[in-house]
Amino acid sequence: MNADPREVFAVLDGAVGQEEVLASAVYRASAHLHRDADAGVRRWLLALDAARYGDSGLASRIAAVAADGAPTARWGVEWATGSQVDPRNRSVPTGHTSEALAVGTAVVDGRPLAISGGADGTVRVWDLATGRQAGEPLTGHAGSVLAVGTVVVDGRSLAVTGGADGTVRVWDLAVGRQVGEPLTGHDDMVCAVGTVVVDGRSFAVTGSWDETVLVWDLATGRQAGEPLTGHAGSVLAVGTVVVDGRSLAISGGADGTVRVWDLAVSRQVGEPLTGHDDTVVAVGAVVVDGRPLAVTGSWDETVLVWDLATGQQAGEPLTGHIGPVLAVGTAVMSGRPLGITSSHDETVRVWDLATREQVGPELVFPEPVHAVAVAPDGRLVVGFGEEVAVLAPLT
Repeated sequence: MNADPREVFAVLDGAVGQEEVLASAVYRASAHLHRDADAGVRRWLLALDAARYGDSGLASRIAAVAADGAPTARWGVEWATGSQVDPRNRSVPTGHTSEALAVGTAVVDGRPLAISGGADGTVRVWDLATGRQAGEPLTGHAGSVLAVGTVVVDGRSLAVTGGADGTVRVWDLAVGRQVGEPLTGHDDMVCAVGTVVVDGRSFAVTGSWDETVLVWDLATGRQAGEPLTGHAGSVLAVGTVVVDGRSLAISGGADGTVRVWDLAVSRQVGEPLTGHDDTVVAVGAVVVDGRPLAVTGSWDETVLVWDLATGQQAGEPLTGHIGPVLAVGTAVMSGRPLGITSSHDETVRVWDLATREQVGPELVFPEPVHAVAVAPDGRLVVGFGEEVAVLAPLT
C-alpha cells in the first residue's frame, strides 16, 4: 500500500504459490484506482478487495498497517460478496447478478441479518456475522427490487420490499417466505419503503413514481387511509421518525422538495421543505438532543439536514460528494449522531450531525454505492455495484 503502484504492477506477474497469487489478485481488483490514490485509500481498497476474495484475515491485517501520511483506519471490512472478482481465486459465495440497489438490517431469533434487494429481481438475506446467505434468494418481484425496509409484527421479523413491478411485498425472514399476496395500489414503480409503529400497530410507508405516498397496515395487508399526495413528481425516498408520540413520514421527490406527513391524521405537516436544486433520492431521520432531524440527499450532490420541529434547514449543506447522493443512513454511535451518505461518485462519507463535519476520510469503492444501512450494533451494510459488504468501526 505504501509502494508506488507502478513498481507493484511490475512484479505481480511473478506471483507463485497460493498466497502470492491471492495477494496479486487482490491488488489487481481495484488497480485502476490505486494509480491515483494515496496510501490511506489504497489500504482501504486492499482490505475491501481481500474480503471480496474471502480472506477476512488478510483484510484485517491490511487495515492494521500504518499507511504513509494517513490516520489509523476507522473502518474494517468484516465480509463482502465477490460477484465481480476473478472466480479463479475467490473463496466467497456470489450474490446479486446485477446492481445491489437497497439494503436493510434485522434480527431474527437473536441472529443479526442483512437484507439486500437487487436489479436482478431478488431479495437476499445474509448472516451479518458470517456473510453466508440465510436460505435461498426470495423471488417474486417481476423486475428490480428498489427498496427494502424491516419491521417486527406480532413477534415476527419482516422485510418489506418495493419493486419496479409496482408491488410491495412482505417477507417472513424466519421462514424465508412471502407473507400473503403482494400489496397493490401504486400505479408505477415503488422506489421507497419506510416502516413505523403507530399506536402499537406496524405500518409500511411507500413512495412511487406515481407521485403518491401510501401507508399499509401490515397486520391486515391493507392500505391505511387515502394516498398522501402533494409531490409534483415521482416520490423516490421515504423515512420515518416518532416525535413526541407522533409518527411522521418524510418523503423526497423528483420535484426537489421534502415533505413531512403526520401518519395519525394522514396530512402534510407544514409547507414543503425546499433547498435542494434537484431530485431528492434519499431520506434518513434521527433524534439529536431531543430534536428530530431529517437528513436528505439529492442529485444536486448535497446533503441537507432539517429540523423537523421548526421546518427549517439546520446549518449549511454538507458538501463533498462530487456525484449524485444515492443513499442516506443515520445512527447514534457512542452518543454521537451520525449521517452516512453514499454516492454515484463511488464513496461513502460519515458526518457528525451535531458539528456538521465529516468524520474521517471518505471510503472509496470500485463501483457506485447505491445503498447503505446501519445495524443496531453500529456495523454498516453497503451495496456497491453488484456487491454487498459489511463494515465494522475500528475506533
